[in-house]
Amino acid sequence: MDAELIKINEELSALEQKMLRETEKKALLFQQIPKTHQEAVKNLIKYLVLRGEDRRPLQEKLHIHGLSSMTSSEGHIHRQVQAVRERLGHSYAKDELSPSSFATSKIKLEENRVGLFGIQTTSNFPSIMVTFDTGFAGNYPLVEDLLKNGMNVARINCAHDDETIWSEMLQQIKKASENTGIECKIYMDLAGPKIRTKLLGKGNKKGSVKVKPGQLIWLAETLEDLNRKEIIVSPTEPGIIQQIKIGDRVFIDDGMVRCSVECQHSKQVGIRIEKIFSKKGKIKEEKGINFPDTALDISSLTDFDIKCLPFVCKNADLVGFSFVKKPSDITLLREKFEKLHCINLPIILKIETLESVENFPALLMEGMKGSNLGVMIARGDLAVEIGFERMGEIQEEILWICEAAHVPVIWATQVLENLQKSGMPTRAEITDAGLASQAECIMINKGKHTIEVMKSLKDIIERAASHRIKKRFTFRPLSIASDFLERQ
Repeated sequence: MDAELIKINEELSALEQKMLRETEKKALLFQQIPKTHQEAVKNLIKYLVLRGEDRRPLQEKLHIHGLSSMTSSEGHIHRQVQAVRERLGHSYAKDELSPSSFATSKIKLEENRVGLFGIQTTSNFPSIMVTFDTGFAGNYPLVEDLLKNGMNVARINCAHDDETIWSEMLQQIKKASENTGIECKIYMDLAGPKIRTKLLGKGNKKGSVKVKPGQLIWLAETLEDLNRKEIIVSPTEPGIIQQIKIGDRVFIDDGMVRCSVECQHSKQVGIRIEKIFSKKGKIKEEKGINFPDTALDISSLTDFDIKCLPFVCKNADLVGFSFVKKPSDITLLREKFEKLHCINLPIILKIETLESVENFPALLMEGMKGSNLGVMIARGDLAVEIGFERMGEIQEEILWICEAAHVPVIWATQVLENLQKSGMPTRAEITDAGLASQAECIMINKGKHTIEVMKSLKDIIERAASHRIKKRFTFRPLSIASDFLERQ
């Protein structure tokens, strides 16, 4: 055999042995994983081994010799390595071959997708999740139209409205589903610790205040904490002021106002406005505040979420876990479920913080200790937390890692948003909608043009899906993978 091919086989052998060693280290973990998920977890670990180092030189050599470069093999990575080695003359005993093959991994992912989102009548087409607005509760014709135009999952956000409105929404969905014969899953989002603005003191007119770059404004929980005339913004979650450090960045209104912490006292923090990205230059009530540099010690499961759980357990097919950060968050939610005798309700992990990205493999492994699991790439808060320039990179990494774990993904936030709000899409969001076809489900936010969005989305995805398998990626190291392996 050619010396170069011998060297390639040796590299693949070393990679395979490392995959097996890392899997063996997780023997205790597999005792906690249901048999239905064990092969997926093993494949996930092996994929993290592959992506924990720079494999581009190996890929280049594989290409030169006409061998598989192992791209698009996330769901069956070990078996793909073995297939290449077989081409190079290595032989395996039957019991040495990985059971996660191309065919079995696709079947397993499809089973998990159907388990979460229901049967999809159109092949290779993602399920469509539609966010319900308050007005949907009294608009049966619209709900029926949504089903007829492809809605598979109805999203009810527990951060808005109340149980009375949610019940009315559920009645409309059930009625429309019965009348049309179209199945629709119910997805309910827990509100989570969404930190929002509350305006205090000077300049607060009609729920907004005018600001400008270079201006110093203050964060404080109450007016009594800050006896000043300047503009005061109160985060709605208590205890945040004491956790912020000088130099930390603060983003308001999904990053539209960028600030940094300049001075700090026990009950007050001064933040300097660095840049404003909106023309109006205002801070409004009930807008999100993000602290990407601050490790906030706030529970992902709030008291309000816990109060919502009985209703959610009774009515939801899926529950979205907002701002989940670490495996213990999932453990806590499951404990609450058990007390309500709600054991098998599938959890959707909403990835929307830097900490959730850093802990992503561990979150998956903890989540797979239970019933069917899904992941939502919640791109709104996530982009602010990790930086907009990293968003394209991270959303791809999440897709790959979930594919390795046979976990379905929901692509969420700002999908055809301009079309939804104004009736006219931007060029960039058309491209983004095409990328969304890589996920198993796409979430549409609420707005005036939902039916138009659904029709456009279907047309875009039908065109994009036929080209998707032609993409080729290179295996530079993923920080998510290397960081996870280093911590073990």
